[in-house]
Amino acid sequence: MSYNKGLIAELQMEAASTRKMLERVPLDKSDWKPHEKSMKLGRLAGHVAELPGWVAMTMTTDELDLSKMDYKPTMSTSTEELVGVLDTNVGKAMAALENAKDEDFDKMWTLRNGAHEIFTMPKKAVIRSMAYSHHYHHRGQLSVYLRLLDIPVPGMYGPSADDVRVMTADTELG
Repeated sequence: MSYNKGLIAELQMEAASTRKMLERVPLDKSDWKPHEKSMKLGRLAGHVAELPGWVAMTMTTDELDLSKMDYKPTMSTSTEELVGVLDTNVGKAMAALENAKDEDFDKMWTLRNGAHEIFTMPKKAVIRSMAYSHHYHHRGQLSVYLRLLDIPVPGMYGPSADDVRVMTADTELG
């Protein structure tokens, strides 16, 4: 199997889980945060929706220089808009992965801030760490925010404690 096929399958599965999470974010509480050092709920949800975009950026560039970017965080005002940001970024990621050849993933990619090089890694490592793992980390954070706000948390890898299910010997998990 080509490297991109595995990444595509994972992205499809995880995007569906992320979508379920983002659909439950109470945007009327966008300024809420559990601790002074924490990100606000609206900002965190926007970041979760943006992160799949790192895949396309990584595959179509050789570096990101933070000192040259005019980044404006995503701040959605509706659930549809928030989920739309996710869908757009997943679509771009899917297209970039579908068009990639195995050798493209071994090319080096650099994150820098002006002259300061933060890291240089193969693109496949950037996708696994800065796109996928980073995404899962913040989605997990978002699930804690929902729990603290007493909003039912959707299951990601099976049912959550909030999923209403009657489990019997005949019932399959799913």
